[in-house]
Amino acid sequence: MTKIVKMEIPKIPPNLQSGNFHDMYHDEDPYLSNCMFTNKSVDNEEFERAVLSKVVFKNVTFNHTSFRKIDITDVVFENCDLSNASFSEGIIHRVKFKECKLMGVDFTEANLVHVSFEKSIAKWSNFADARLKQVVFRESSLQSANYPDCKLIKVKFSQCDINDIDFSQTLLNGIDISTCTFERINISLEKLEGCEVSPDQAIGFARLLGLKIKK
Repeated sequence: MTKIVKMEIPKIPPNLQSGNFHDMYHDEDPYLSNCMFTNKSVDNEEFERAVLSKVVFKNVTFNHTSFRKIDITDVVFENCDLSNASFSEGIIHRVKFKECKLMGVDFTEANLVHVSFEKSIAKWSNFADARLKQVVFRESSLQSANYPDCKLIKVKFSQCDINDIDFSQTLLNGIDISTCTFERINISLEKLEGCEVSPDQAIGFARLLGLKIKK
């Protein structure tokens, strides 16, 4: 039976004021709160250990920008380009990525709770050794994304392209991929028990186990 993933949405106050990235450049501990950024470009920057709270980013580019060890709560990224950005070792809570480019984004060893990825392109993204709890991927491209040695708790993949995704050494018990599409997938068969799949997907996994399917 499919488990319902109950999500907390970002708590964004009304009437946010326009923010200024210069506040982050000059602070030893970069911090942004209660502000909005629209149509900005912040590429190739480093904001290690930054703290973001109650912030909205719309049409902002963060190509190759490092947010390593970030602490981020109640934030929305909408139509943003975060290709090759790094959130490694970050704490990410109540965050929405909507219609974003996340190609090659790095979430290694990050802790994600109540995070949604909606209609986004996250090809080659890296979640190695990350912990995901109450996270939803919806109508997104996750081709060749990496999830090895992840801890997945109440995570849902809904109508996503997961071709060539890497789930090696990741326990998939209770994870629903039945509405997703793929031709190839990298999994550890001993970790597959309890994964929810469609009938056609089940036939493919049976072949991986060496079973011969009679018609």
